[in-house]
Amino acid sequence: MHKILIANRGEIAVRIARGCHVLGMRAVAVYSEADALARHVRAADEAVCVGPAESALSYLNVPAILAAAKKTGADAIHPGYGFLSENVDFMRAVVAAGLTWIGPPADAIAPIQSKTAAKAVAQAAGVPTAPSAILDDLGDAALLKAAELVGFPLLVKPQDGGGGKGMQRVDKPADLRNAVDTARRISQAAFGSDKLFIERYVEDARHVEVQVLGDTHGTTVHCFERECSVQRRHQKVIEESPCNVLTPAERAAICESGRAFAAQVGYVGAGTVEFLFDPQRRAHYFLEMNTRLQVEHPVSEAVIGADLVVAQLRIARGEKLDDILAGGVTQRGHAIEVRIYAEDPANGYAPQAGTLLRVRWPDAPFVRVDAGFESGDSVPMHYDPMLAKIIAWGRDREDARLRLMAALRETVVHGVLTNVPMLLALLAEPAYVASEVHTGWLDKRFGNEAPGMGSAAGTTALAALAAAGLGGPLAATSAQAATSSGPSTADPWTALAGWRMGGAA
Repeated sequence: MHKILIANRGEIAVRIARGCHVLGMRAVAVYSEADALARHVRAADEAVCVGPAESALSYLNVPAILAAAKKTGADAIHPGYGFLSENVDFMRAVVAAGLTWIGPPADAIAPIQSKTAAKAVAQAAGVPTAPSAILDDLGDAALLKAAELVGFPLLVKPQDGGGGKGMQRVDKPADLRNAVDTARRISQAAFGSDKLFIERYVEDARHVEVQVLGDTHGTTVHCFERECSVQRRHQKVIEESPCNVLTPAERAAICESGRAFAAQVGYVGAGTVEFLFDPQRRAHYFLEMNTRLQVEHPVSEAVIGADLVVAQLRIARGEKLDDILAGGVTQRGHAIEVRIYAEDPANGYAPQAGTLLRVRWPDAPFVRVDAGFESGDSVPMHYDPMLAKIIAWGRDREDARLRLMAALRETVVHGVLTNVPMLLALLAEPAYVASEVHTGWLDKRFGNEAPGMGSAAGTTALAALAAAGLGGPLAATSAQAATSSGPSTADPWTALAGWRMGGAA
């Protein structure tokens, strides 16, 4: 392996290019017409356009990506996450083209792409699973019988879905039929399948996931756990490692469960086994496996002191984990990650597009920034609006939290709205500070509101009025404002007096 084609964009493509360069490999970027000047293109040694802005015609265009690999002489493909990263047909096409696939073999993940099939694998590996039942018979009597065996409250879930889409909570029998019909409709539209199953709902569950690595020599290890309980509508908002509510025995048990599941399927590369942790029963239950690098992998890197992207590359070229992780894996300190999005949380988290007039990412000890954008870059409307991830490491959780808040206060993004104020508000929430959160906490606490966010439009309007000397205490008088031919000299935007707290300058 000498030249790696990165079949992705944004911060993860930049991150993978850096990993390639650490090992002396060349990195090839692919880009759409909308990303011609993107940062991930600049980070690579070569770049090839694979189509128009639409993902289906570019980043999901398998023939174009394989043609780019052939054109540049790449001998391996790294998929990052999202897009084609878990597409079994793409994996097989890469191997058929004579290229190295940097990830798990297709035969290892095909059997676990269905959630119900994955649960069966977990049970075979001795990994705990929550009570569940496949809904083969959708008659009222059969539904009720299955629900009574699982127990209320329960979740109706698509067998072939992900990301929380289609999931419906049911608290009593009278609501079961409507939940099943709704889940079938959403699942068919989103995933092309209306197959469902039900699973017992765990109240106030913590989302704990285990980072695993497997090599081509049959060795599988875990790299400890992360907690991702702060979620908005099943989408992760804050991620951290370790999970500080686990006892040492509970940590050992959940990490071994993750390793055992990966070993059961013959997993190769980096992956994540996800669990729900029940704080009342002090038990964990298998949820699913993500067969790729995760967005939140940097928090694991921070606490174990290893480079997971470099590990992926070394595994793909046949090296043993004993050599890659010489000395083993241990946890040290605490790390927290947040994702910076170009979005307007006060307006339903609407994605933002535009030119980044000025960007200043934090630069501080024990703070890491994985960014896909810099000053002057354009944020296209066609893709996920994540701009960067900011990760802070500390001696303990509170140290990491304070460092992350300081880093967010230093962050400057002009040109689009971002979720930075919301993240600062969440990190200061008493329940988060006390680590008393769960997967439903954020939605229960704030509903559809965005913490820490005022109306951006209202703020802009007030600033414009103030600058024009119109209305409010910043204008000398309404009469002056009405007759003035220019800005009022009484407002701080145009005053040139050099005001100082101790007196006139």
